[in-house]
Amino acid sequence: MSTPADIVRSVDAERWRLPRNVHDQLTEAIYGEAARIAERSVGRRGSSRRLEWQQRIDKLVTGPITGLPIMALAFATVLWLTISGANVPSGLLATLLVDTLHPILREFAHAHLWAWLAGLLVDGMYLATAWVISVMLPPMAIFFPLFTLLEDFGYLPRVAFNLDRIFQRVGAHGKQSLTMAMGYGCNAAGVIAARVIDSPRERLIAIITNNFAICNGRWPTQILIATIFLGALAPAAFAGFTATFAVFAVAVVGLLLTLASSWVLSRTVLRGEASTFSLELPPYRPPNILRTLYTSLIDRTLFVLWRAIVFALPAGAVIWLVANIEFGDQSAAAWIVGGLDPVAVFFGLNGVILLAYIIAVPANEIVIPTILMLTALLTGQSELGGGAGVMFETDDASVHAMLTGAGWTILTGVCLMLFSLCHNPCSTTIYTIYKETRSWKWTALATAMPLAIGFTLCAVVASVWRAAT
Repeated sequence: MSTPADIVRSVDAERWRLPRNVHDQLTEAIYGEAARIAERSVGRRGSSRRLEWQQRIDKLVTGPITGLPIMALAFATVLWLTISGANVPSGLLATLLVDTLHPILREFAHAHLWAWLAGLLVDGMYLATAWVISVMLPPMAIFFPLFTLLEDFGYLPRVAFNLDRIFQRVGAHGKQSLTMAMGYGCNAAGVIAARVIDSPRERLIAIITNNFAICNGRWPTQILIATIFLGALAPAAFAGFTATFAVFAVAVVGLLLTLASSWVLSRTVLRGEASTFSLELPPYRPPNILRTLYTSLIDRTLFVLWRAIVFALPAGAVIWLVANIEFGDQSAAAWIVGGLDPVAVFFGLNGVILLAYIIAVPANEIVIPTILMLTALLTGQSELGGGAGVMFETDDASVHAMLTGAGWTILTGVCLMLFSLCHNPCSTTIYTIYKETRSWKWTALATAMPLAIGFTLCAVVASVWRAAT
């Protein structure tokens, strides 16, 4: 007589003999039977003009030929509006928080506090937080409402429908495309968005791979490095196109890494039965503007921004300390950069880049200002910036001259773009991953896996580059 354990083992063995699309077949049969019942039982008066209008739009946005190009165009439009639209408010916030308030606070603090305490509080903690707010708030305030408008309009389920087959082939869920889209604004928000996936296994895949979607904090690094190193290689008339193509290529590499890592995870540590994806496309409807603004600003933008501020404050203190604490005849930053340089050069990077990413873990937005501050500090370019440990930004030509003067090459720029795509998530995202998974194991995997891929990718590119030149 079979025991319950024997029955469970037998059922489990038989389950793997079922066709891979058994759930699709069942769902299709259920919907087919429901349609036949409805056809026999429901009477209709004429045809609905709204239904016909919706069906015509669906033929375009979910069509096999037109669906993906329209989706790419919509995505590019949202990104363009976010990047270009954020420049003006970011500049205004930087003028207010950095150019105006920082000197006032600095003068006040140095008049009433010890010099080291004033530097730590104002030049370190306050300035890092001001950079995060000025760089991060405007893009999120634009991206999240646009994204929510598309969601309310009913387009996002069509995006999941278009990408479902691609993600299904790598063992992931079609709704992972939605979490990726959120990750292009902020990876922490993308991780939270993975809640829309019902299957715990596929939700984990979406969470672990979300870091390959370039977030707001990393777009400035990609755009700046592509402009000053790769755009400069082309004639002036094509410099912008070359830089744009380079950033787009890095974003495509991120999509390919998402698919590849999802395929590996679904066949190793997260191997399991594919879940059913029954997607009912909602009707198109005009979005509620006020509700959209409230939802995106309160529930998403301010929530994510607050987390970034909490982590940026201690990061600012660390950045100021490593630049101002001296051991022997040089600063802690100089010692650390000197120790990291031999390893970093092997990967096509340098010690300044690695140190910037280590101490700027709380917020990707402060990576470039940190690199500039450390480079100016270590190369003795005292005419730039506001002093040791004080982050700053300047124009593209000055940045190019400073970095090439410090030994940067085109290879350094290319490897930095790849490392910016693949390095570990920021601490806000790492904390969010733990909150969503309640597992240190999956949090560690989501942190270490992209870092390992990033170092491997940079090492391969650097080796091939050096062999070819």
